Amino acid sequence: MIRIEKDAWDRMVAHARSAYPDECCGAMLGAIDNSHKTVKVAVELENAYQGERGNRYELRPEDLLRADREARRQGLDLIGIFHSHPDADAYFSATDLKNSCPWYSFVVLSVKGGEFDHAACYLPNADQTAADSEELVYPN
Repeated sequence: MIRIEKDAWDRMVAHARSAYPDECCGAMLGAIDNSHKTVKVAVELENAYQGERGNRYELRPEDLLRADREARRQGLDLIGIFHSHPDADAYFSATDLKNSCPWYSFVVLSVKGGEFDHAACYLPNADQTAADSEELVYPN
């Protein structure tokens, strides 16, 4: 289960709205206690994809490393990645799966017409051939 605190959630949704109609992306920092994850901080990252960003995002490795260093500085863990799907549902696409890391949770925010619609979370398996849904709790 992954629970996102209000400040982090608000930042994630605001980033998704501001990036619309492109995909946004970012890192989720927080605490892990067995199978329970709590996201305390959302870090906006630049979508570095060089093509059409309306249906694709790419993270620069150095940006992800910077987010990981920031998590450690705050005594937190890098829990996962979030990104948006403009004018689409919150599903884990084949491209998302191919570019995933099996040790991270992936939150997808559906943004329709520039406004948040719904979200879902996914956990890819070790060989990145499938992703299970992870229970997601966020403020309403």
